[in-house]
Amino acid sequence: MATVDHAEETAALDVDSAPNNGHLGKSEEDKLNEGSKFAWKDLIVCFGEMLIDFVPSESGVSLAQASMFKKAPGGAPANVAVAIAKFGGFSAFIGKVGEDEFGFQLVDMLKENGVLDRGIRYDKNARTALAFVTLRHDGEREFMFYRNPSADMLLTKSELDVDLLQQASIFHYGSISLISEPCRSAHLEAMKIAKSAGAFLSYDPNLRLPLWPSPEEARKGILSIWDKADLIKINEEEASFLTNGADCEKDEVVLSLWHPGLKLLLLTEGDKGCRYYTKDFRGRVDSTPVKTIDTTGAGDAYVGAFLTELVKDMALLQNEQGLREVLRFANFVGAITTTEKGAIPALPDRDVVMRLLNKVDTL
Repeated sequence: MATVDHAEETAALDVDSAPNNGHLGKSEEDKLNEGSKFAWKDLIVCFGEMLIDFVPSESGVSLAQASMFKKAPGGAPANVAVAIAKFGGFSAFIGKVGEDEFGFQLVDMLKENGVLDRGIRYDKNARTALAFVTLRHDGEREFMFYRNPSADMLLTKSELDVDLLQQASIFHYGSISLISEPCRSAHLEAMKIAKSAGAFLSYDPNLRLPLWPSPEEARKGILSIWDKADLIKINEEEASFLTNGADCEKDEVVLSLWHPGLKLLLLTEGDKGCRYYTKDFRGRVDSTPVKTIDTTGAGDAYVGAFLTELVKDMALLQNEQGLREVLRFANFVGAITTTEKGAIPALPDRDVVMRLLNKVDTL
């Protein structure tokens, strides 16, 4: 089967001249302030951490052995917000950064990519979070975090943009913001506000064990809000962790994570694609082979691509064929994101994705 090299293919496709559907001349806030009902109806609000990733220039070495690092914006909810904007959707981010150069850089990055930034707050006394990422030879990662505490951990309920939350059609979040106060209370309050206003709740736990006091606390914290979500996306490692090491190749094991109010459960399986479960149907969608360099942000790109399509047509949750088509698109986005280093820098535009996907279809 043919593989896709994102860097080589996008160069051949003259990416610089392709239209960028993520930002079309006006900022997201300008569009929303014009009172477009379409914009508000399709708004996806992402909540949580935003940080700087330092990715080594070489794979297969420890952090101590790495001679150079590439600085890249990251943080799973922020990655998702940028992915949505780059795929032509309307996204906003709620979180907190330090009043420092890294914080300013991150907010500028969101605005440059068309993400609404009015929900962001600054902290004068805490720094923006940093993460050093070790790349194994297969592109998988290990993390070392600097946040003791970082600004994202200090968001309070009083700092939430309530109006923005009430306008959300989809509210997306992870679990890292549940680890400590006051951010945990702010997270729970944001969920409550969005849900009360009719938002669809999307949850990607994004397990990072080094940030939790213990594995037991991580499992307890992640599951503490499990039954509130309409959509849950997990990967194989998270599924195994949450089921105490059970064999997640078995559908019945994965379905042990189902809750009565859930509408869609997604299990991503790396280069194998993903599995999907609803109350009416289930299945698997294969991925496209690529030359993997760095898996950072692949799951976030997948989620961003999926939510961008879902918000346009929530009936996809009852339409298996339509759901499979969107999941194929999301798989492809996640796959090509792994062909470059960093999360946000590796995110492609929708136009590039469609052209690459069409090229794969003709091979």
